[in-house]
Amino acid sequence: MSSAPLALTAPLAAVLLLIAVPATITAIRGRSGTLRRDGRLGIHSPAAMASDRAFQLANRVATPVVAGAAVVSAVVAALLLVLDLGTGATLLIGLLGLAGSIGLLLGAGAMGERAARTVPVPARRPAGGDACGGCGCGEGGCAAKLSGRPVAETG
Repeated sequence: MSSAPLALTAPLAAVLLLIAVPATITAIRGRSGTLRRDGRLGIHSPAAMASDRAFQLANRVATPVVAGAAVVSAVVAALLLVLDLGTGATLLIGLLGLAGSIGLLLGAGAMGERAARTVPVPARRPAGGDACGGCGCGEGGCAAKLSGRPVAETG
């Protein structure tokens, strides 16, 4: 048991474990491809949210680094609770572990964002209604096709 006050050791370890648990779940689900875009876990950057494929790629690329952040957080939390450290050492190790975990998670997000940008953005569907939205196909083009009227021959 640490010689540092429990009022310092317990909250630091708890914060580190609050990072380790969701990071572990995110890493496991990111590797298996079961993260959902509408969920809370995973990379939710604009590029990653563009399509299901971009979201899956971003999270699969970030998975090893997210897992590393989970391991760092869990190991540092365990060390704080088990080792006989003074107050200064407990604070230093706890804050370094916290900074390292957050840095790894931010790096994983940047890696995932970069990977998601390589996925082509899906084409948007034309707006509904009587016309296709101005494709320039000429008189009676899309509107005539949608309404069932005969299309005027050109050329």
